[in-house]
Amino acid sequence: MTGLLVVTAVPAEAEAIRAGLTAPAAPDGTASPDVTVLPVGVGPAVAGAATARLLALAEAAGRPYRAVVSAGIAGGFAGRVAVGGTVLADRSVAADLGAESPAGFIPVEDLGMPPELLGGGRTVPADPGLLARLRAALPGATVGTVLTVSTVTGTAASTAALAQRHPDAVAEAMEGYGVGVAAAQAGVPFAELRTVSNPIGPRDRSAWRMREAFAALTAAAAALH
Repeated sequence: MTGLLVVTAVPAEAEAIRAGLTAPAAPDGTASPDVTVLPVGVGPAVAGAATARLLALAEAAGRPYRAVVSAGIAGGFAGRVAVGGTVLADRSVAADLGAESPAGFIPVEDLGMPPELLGGGRTVPADPGLLARLRAALPGATVGTVLTVSTVTGTAASTAALAQRHPDAVAEAMEGYGVGVAAAQAGVPFAELRTVSNPIGPRDRSAWRMREAFAALTAAAAALH
């Protein structure tokens, strides 16, 4: 994919993606003449801000990116995607953007704020063309909503509540929505690609399969050309 920017949270994810690309990574983070892979930080705020800066700098230099992909590992909802599986988001949702109440979670768009303050709301849809190309390259990937959270889900109760609120969600991560907002503001096509390291639920490090998730990320990287 020409002029593609791939952003990850941490260097290990970027390294896994670069390992799957045919050309060796250059010192400036360029994995091939057409794909740039860079870690931008953990969480939606820093990832969104860093991505916005990268997009702006590229545009100012006269070499704008044609698309941006938020990529990395994620937790997957049991029964919806297997550990080690690959996920493509049809939309990225800020799952915890809103308010708590005695009756349950209230999404930010239901809080009575003027629409102009919400931008695109809690959802950034994947670019249809970009998603179609990724789906064609990764036919075994599970497609569905990927949730962006600032606090990783770690109890059975919160997992059940999240799954009930988002019956079409397949995974959760911490950066996709922020990256998607940056892309939308810049008018650049966006998609999110994740591989699953653990089931969402009670926090149990022994159940994490990081090696398998990183291997799947490397295998999926060939789709980014």
